[in-house]
Parts: sequence; structure tokens; C-alpha cells
Amino acid sequence: MLADILKKNNVHDGGILFDKGARTALAFVTLRSDGEREFMFFRNPSADMLLQESELNVDLIKKSKIFHYGSISLITDPCKSAHLAAMKIAKGAGALLSYDPNLRLPLWSSAEAAREGMLSIWNEADIIKISEEEIEFLTQGGDPYSHESAMKLMHPNLKVLLVTEGQAGCRYYTKEFHGRVPGVKVETIDTTGAGDAFVAGILSQLAKDLSLLKDEARLREALEFANACGAITTTERGAIPALPDKEAVHKLMKNALV
Repeated sequence: MLADILKKNNVHDGGILFDKGARTALAFVTLRSDGEREFMFFRNPSADMLLQESELNVDLIKKSKIFHYGSISLITDPCKSAHLAAMKIAKGAGALLSYDPNLRLPLWSSAEAAREGMLSIWNEADIIKISEEEIEFLTQGGDPYSHESAMKLMHPNLKVLLVTEGQAGCRYYTKEFHGRVPGVKVETIDTTGAGDAFVAGILSQLAKDLSLLKDEARLREALEFANACGAITTTERGAIPALPDKEAVHKLMKNALV
């Protein structure tokens, strides 16, 4: 079903693998009254956990401009080894490494293991997107709204650190500049997938022109686009059904300016 959704949306599916013995992981999402979520996962083990380094599509990885990943694939081997190998291949081929830690504590053995695992590859990334909750978790109680807490998570090779703030928008930090881009007001029903939509929005703009990382005005425009992607995703239930196309994003941005 998921592979078919990708095909229908013209997403290249050459890297998809199927496991004959394991099922796809399931995530049950419970919605609170404010649209925020709680997760319960079923994977014992799931197909993604069994990915082997030998199964990596090396040619496909080498062709990528941006290689994006999370931290859940770092929890157990063989997937962890495959993940690390794929990062090394992508970096060696000149791709930018994009990292969304995507904290999901129920999947880790402990909070300490999660923090250690998420930070183990921190200094490899060129682009990092984190939430306010993740700043507090990774800095062990730091103020998620403060400039100082965010700066603690910068590293010498990082080209941009992006901090999502839900409806309020996002913050950005580079070596040359930092600032905040306000969000787009919408009627929120379900926040599931909003962070992923934001990441898809900014990476789609970067894939067209990586030089905007050096141009604050153009980076802000790209982040306005990303904020709109995230906002639209919260206006419907579910993650995939709510993901917008480019036309819907531009329409929301245009209406927001009126």
C-alpha cells in the first residue's frame, strides 16, 4: 500500500525493498483535544529493522543531492550498521546529510540510550531539524525557547540548524546569521506529519538550489514555504492524506499575505 502511494505521487521507488519474513512497522497515534499526539508502536521485529548493509542501493545513494535520515534506524543492528554505511556513502559522494532526530522514546530501551544514540551521529550532519521538545531532551533540561540552548547543539560542520515551533513557525541558525520565521495560522485538527512536511518543504527548496543556505533572505523564503507545508498538514486527520502539493502550499502562502 505504501509503495503504491509513492508511485501514485511520482516518487522514485527504486530504493524500496520488501522483506519476505517481516511485516512493516505499525504506529498507532492517539490524538489529544489540542491536536497533539501520543504514539504506540508495533515492530517485533519489523522489516525496516532488518535492513542489511549488503542490501543498500549504493548507486542510488551516490546520486542523491541530499541524504535524509532519522534516529530510529540507529536503535538496533543490522539496520544501524546499514544506516551508518549509507551515511558514509552519501557523504563520500558529495551529498548533504540532513538529520531529523525525531524523538520516539517508546522505541528506545531508555532515555539515556535515546540521547546517546541521537547524539552519536550529530556532528556528521550538514542540516539538522529539531523540535522544542528535542532541544530540552538533548540539552538535558535546557530552555527550548532560548538562543543559548539552540547554540549548544551547533557543531563546526553544521550548515543550518532548524528549530520548529509548531504554529509559531521556526527558528534558523547558521554560522553567519540566525532568526525566526513566523508560522501560518490555520485551524489545527491533527499535527501528525507536520514536522515531516516541514522537512520535505525545506529540502525540496534546497535540492533546487543549495546556495540559499548562504543567503538569509532566500533561506527565509524557503522556510516560509516549509512552514506552509507543515501548517496545511495539520488541517486534516492522518499524515499522508494531509500532505499538500505545491499548488496548495502557494495558495495558502498567497492567502496569508492578503
